[in-house]
Amino acid sequence: MTLAQQQRFTASTQGVYFFGTTPPKGSTDDMQMDEIATKLLQRLENLDYDGLIVYDIQDESSRTDKPRPFPFMGTRDSREYSALLAQKSDHTVITYKSVSQRDKASFEQWLNQAWSDYGVRNLVLVGSPSSDASIKLSLSEAYNTLADSEHNFSLGGVTIAERHASKGNEHRRLVDKSNKGCDFFVSQAVYDADATIKLLQEYAQLCQQQDQQPSRIILTFTPCGSAKTLEFMNWLGIAVPEATRAEILQAESPLQQSVQICHRNLERILAACLPLGIPVGLNIESLTNRKEEIDASIQLFTQLKDTLEQRLGETENRAAEGTVAA
Repeated sequence: MTLAQQQRFTASTQGVYFFGTTPPKGSTDDMQMDEIATKLLQRLENLDYDGLIVYDIQDESSRTDKPRPFPFMGTRDSREYSALLAQKSDHTVITYKSVSQRDKASFEQWLNQAWSDYGVRNLVLVGSPSSDASIKLSLSEAYNTLADSEHNFSLGGVTIAERHASKGNEHRRLVDKSNKGCDFFVSQAVYDADATIKLLQEYAQLCQQQDQQPSRIILTFTPCGSAKTLEFMNWLGIAVPEATRAEILQAESPLQQSVQICHRNLERILAACLPLGIPVGLNIESLTNRKEEIDASIQLFTQLKDTLEQRLGETENRAAEGTVAA
């Protein structure tokens, strides 16, 4: 990131806005990948967004005994697709990297190539999906390896409100990851607003206790238009309350209902958490390649961005009025 982008990332009065995407499947050749990237960017060309997040898809079958609703398919290297999108869009690109399947030497090589060959500057490191999986490099070891690297990557982490709901320590994990170099965090897709609110409130409280500035939290939202997508979300570990699930499936248009639910959830989260001084951002993704859900993600981006901009403006005005009154 440039200095201006880094300053914007830390400013609690400004939002940042991203689209999440996955690299094409592994069998895709370079020409096809270029066409896919072009089509994605054409969908976004009329939108004011800050950048793209490119995921590193891993086989998460070790995390759950449930069958995967959609078959797992390997993808092109996340660095390759990130480099292509950065070149074609001239936008910031954040690249995910799953670290557990490489040893330290291999990860060091990956980092050097990412920096020198692919121009990657912004990373989110992801650990193993399960403690039962074969782990060659832990997330903590990967952070240490990155800290020793000669390359000055901007580092982000993942935050999962569902993990906080079950273990109660996600806020401490955020502080620990910040101490290890993370400047921002990207959430798992949000459908349980209560879980996210609880996490952010306890994170803000812990930061205050430790006299530490909260890091940017980029909230992920995704539309859902079918029972199959809901099943996939459940398999991924995304918490969808039963009432929300019924609301989507019983609606005349499940997809549009899911957009309304995401909008409502963001409103609730912002009302509870903007006063805490946590810098917030948005990441919009489509979990499937269905055209209807991809189009709905564009609609969702516009609605949620407008809402966040409006709420940030209101918060800033209230702060200014309070300063004048004082």
